[in-house]
Amino acid sequence: MPRQRPRPDRRTRDRRTRDRRPSARRVPLALSGAAAGIAALLTATTVAAHGLPGPVSDPQPAATAYVALGDSYSSGLGTRSYLDDGTDCQRSASAFPSQIAAAQGHALNFRACAGAVISDVRSAQLSALSGSTGLVTISVGGNDAGFADVLTECALPAWASDCHGAIDGAQAFIAGQLAAQLTGLYDEIRAAAPAARVVVVGYPRIFMGEDCNALTWFSPEEQTRLNQTADQLNAVLGQAASGAGFGFADPTAAFIGHAVCDDPEWINGLSTPINESYHPNVDGHVSGYTSVVSGATGTTVTASAAVRRTAAAQAEQLARQQRAYAAVDRTIRPPEFRAPDLDSPRVRAAAQRAGIDLDDRAGIDRADRVAARAQAQQQRR
Repeated sequence: MPRQRPRPDRRTRDRRTRDRRPSARRVPLALSGAAAGIAALLTATTVAAHGLPGPVSDPQPAATAYVALGDSYSSGLGTRSYLDDGTDCQRSASAFPSQIAAAQGHALNFRACAGAVISDVRSAQLSALSGSTGLVTISVGGNDAGFADVLTECALPAWASDCHGAIDGAQAFIAGQLAAQLTGLYDEIRAAAPAARVVVVGYPRIFMGEDCNALTWFSPEEQTRLNQTADQLNAVLGQAASGAGFGFADPTAAFIGHAVCDDPEWINGLSTPINESYHPNVDGHVSGYTSVVSGATGTTVTASAAVRRTAAAQAEQLARQQRAYAAVDRTIRPPEFRAPDLDSPRVRAAAQRAGIDLDDRAGIDRADRVAARAQAQQQRR
């Protein structure tokens, strides 16, 4: 059996931000006590006589209207705690949009939804944008490339799967079709929110070369190609963002050393419930995405304990806000990663062809390693 690593105890460093208040304006000439009293009396008399409003404090600047668009990597699927908003969007107060809004005092409209593809963003999310929108973040493209289906295929033993064929299909889509679709979407975002700063959010590499999960069979070669596909996707996202005049938040460097099976890992491996698998966990959002994305907006923030408490306190307000969109959000159908099923007719047929006893785990793993090496050699030709 592959060795299991104990899950580390994660702690987030509490870096409390200091409350900075504007200093009061200084009056250049100090009045004596008597003169000050006379001046105050004259002012009050003048106000009363002419019906003028009394002194008012300086108005506070309006909160920036922030709209978070996109898929599960923005909604927070993987953090295991979600807003009760009447949908399956899996929005989390631990996700980076909530953390950034809490840290910077933005007014967040949390439209990102697990499973969203480009057409879903267009039909279900863009209506939240307006001329008053000041900040937009968006992660989309992974579902369009079929990542859930690719991971499902590659998780099977090599003798029962066509992982490299699935990767080839995703890479062909990214290279040939994705850029044009993104360009069209980004043009619509700019038209709907002409004054907004827009940041496109990329995807991390999921793997680190070792599969420590007992019920998946990702080979080192497959993991390398899957990471290369994430890099390819980020390159296309970054180029399209630049062409639209948008910023790009690339999480690749931040997540190195924190992939599935790393210590600590910021991305879930095979999980229960299954849809939590291969998504950033709380640490991935709080320690990874929040600083990367906020930095691309112009001000890097840290999700301190105080910020996390503020975000948690705003969860019910966000849930009430998003319930208004529940009908349209329910039209989004998330693709799901499916755990390997060695009892499926497909796998049983493959085992029979290869002469593998499905009751012999050591034999299953041995045959997987042989088939994975052969497929990798064929791929390199």
